[in-house]
Amino acid sequence: MVKEIERTGITVVQMANLIPVAKTVGANRMVPTISIPYPLGDPKTSEEEQWEVRYHRVGIALDALETEIEEQTVFAV
Repeated sequence: MVKEIERTGITVVQMANLIPVAKTVGANRMVPTISIPYPLGDPKTSEEEQWEVRYHRVGIALDALETEIEEQTVFAV
């Protein structure tokens, strides 16, 4: 689906914990997440810690939207 959206001219960042799968389906900009059931947090941590993780990762995804790339890129977190 990411590839189809980008084909229309809309830049997409895929946030995924299974980066090899995201690469296989053709995502161009990828940001690693934490886990399958909780991609942007861990219920075992405090709400403040979860907020910081989410804020950080979404910030990376927003930066990825603005970054010119030539090939599939995994953005470091």
